[in-house]
Amino acid sequence: FHFLSNLSLVDICFISTTVPKMIVDIETQSRVISYGGCLTQMSFLILFGCMDGMLLTAMAYDRFVAICHPLSYTVIMNPCLCCFLVLVSFCISLLDSQLHNLIVLQLTCFKDVDISNFFCDPSQLLRLACSDTFTNNIVMYFVGALSGFLPISGIFFSYYKIVSSILRVPSSGGKYKAFSTCGSHLSVVCLFYGTGIGVYLGSALLPSPRKDVVASIMYTIVTSMLNPIIYSMKT
Repeated sequence: FHFLSNLSLVDICFISTTVPKMIVDIETQSRVISYGGCLTQMSFLILFGCMDGMLLTAMAYDRFVAICHPLSYTVIMNPCLCCFLVLVSFCISLLDSQLHNLIVLQLTCFKDVDISNFFCDPSQLLRLACSDTFTNNIVMYFVGALSGFLPISGIFFSYYKIVSSILRVPSSGGKYKAFSTCGSHLSVVCLFYGTGIGVYLGSALLPSPRKDVVASIMYTIVTSMLNPIIYSMKT
């Protein structure tokens, strides 16, 4: 439950970066945000979004140890290692957030001030820049892809080992029991990364404001709302 409690806290922080501002905008009928406020919102959004993915990777490793090395679980997944994994997740997420922030800070002027979304997204800000942003786009998508690829690779590797281990279990009841312990985690991973990758690829390949907003709502709000429901039902 160590990772689960941290995931819940990160989800609360993640959704708090966008929803309060969106509610205020709806109530006041004003969708204005300062430049400093936009950068702050973007930084925290990327920080908690990336940390969400890193914690899901740590939880995949936790499932791998629990299923593949059950007798050594308490020794391997000791409190010190759990705290270390959470700290590493935070540091990597903070680095990713500041790199995105640095890319946007390179922009000197904007040809428009209308962002076609309900929060400040780095890809949207680059699209509004006056200067050529080809290099900035390449760097931003490379950093985004890297911060997404590494956690996904860790999750895939963990589940590859888990599936290989489960297939060696002779009884069907044992296989079902082992698979059922991963159901909640897999559901959250598919929901989180499915919508997240959709936002990134959608803005890069087929820019569409309406589709971007729908995918962003799924990514920033719906996923965080469903996480506690999914894990509570399983618990």
